[in-house]
Amino acid sequence: MAPMARERMTAAEKRTAEKRTAAKRGAAAGRTAAGRPAAGDTASRGTAASDTHTADTTDTVEAAAAIIEVIEESRPTAGALVPVERPEELADDRPEPRMSDVDEWGRSEHMRGIARRMYDPVYRNWFRADWVGLEKIPTDGGALLVANHAGAIPSDAPVIMHGIETELERPVYGLADNYFRKMPVIGTLWSRLGGLPAHPDNAYRLLREQNQLVLVFPEGSKGPGKLYSERYQLRRFGRGGFVEIAMRAGVPVVPIAVVGAEESMPTLMHIPGLAKAIGAPYAPITANMLAMGPLGAFGYFPAKFKLQVLDPVHFDVPPDQERYSRSRVMDESEAIRDRIQSALYEMLRNRRSVWFG
Repeated sequence: MAPMARERMTAAEKRTAEKRTAAKRGAAAGRTAAGRPAAGDTASRGTAASDTHTADTTDTVEAAAAIIEVIEESRPTAGALVPVERPEELADDRPEPRMSDVDEWGRSEHMRGIARRMYDPVYRNWFRADWVGLEKIPTDGGALLVANHAGAIPSDAPVIMHGIETELERPVYGLADNYFRKMPVIGTLWSRLGGLPAHPDNAYRLLREQNQLVLVFPEGSKGPGKLYSERYQLRRFGRGGFVEIAMRAGVPVVPIAVVGAEESMPTLMHIPGLAKAIGAPYAPITANMLAMGPLGAFGYFPAKFKLQVLDPVHFDVPPDQERYSRSRVMDESEAIRDRIQSALYEMLRNRRSVWFG
């Protein structure tokens, strides 16, 4: 117990002892007065007896009051500190509980590590990914990575995320359509591997508050929904929302041009009725299904991947503004789209083979 508590209890004990002594003295005085001999003649004896009786009664009442007060003082009141011997602290030999490695976004570094080990042979031996300009991606601080999107089941997202995480050793969070988030098992797996719903607030927090790398595909589901006859023809980049997010967060946009995803799983046709029935953005029939049967629903062709990182785009505007010029946002969005499109055309002109690059 603290020293102050001990001092308070010592003082209380002293007062209790004094009151007990006073009570005993009062009781003794009452007994002495009761046995005191009468003085004077017979006429005054009645008056003396009356006075003695009054004095005895007073002394007895005072003694009783003192005893009651002593009892009340010794009784602990509600909330009062009671002196208790403090036991010796016991050594806690129990092991510390295991802390989960799942962050606030649902990403698990343990799961990412397993995925990297499993995917690395596909990345290096099947897709044989080659990067140009990888050093243009910042090694610290936030940045918004923007790329073209293709393939019935897009193969570009895992290639980009795996390449940056293995080469630069920086985690990448990928934003995707919320449709995948709602799918059983796949939604949870996508979260554990660093996937998030494509919402502006998610991107802003990752970029501005946590200085992370965020990967977005401005074409949305229209990119992988293209037919093979429309390959490498970029769709409209929405309303330029990714540019406004980068402006608000005060980070650069890093464009990435990807060649190879279109041929890894080319879409030949769509089944709109099936897509509507299952609530999917599209229901494709791919060349992989025709060539490999049921395995083709998830198996990729060994197309050679080439990825070119373009110069980062910085916006000379203050972050965290309530509004940004809509025309400026749209102009910047179109300019970034044109840069990626031009890079794709150049890469296709220089490509000798779909399978060997």
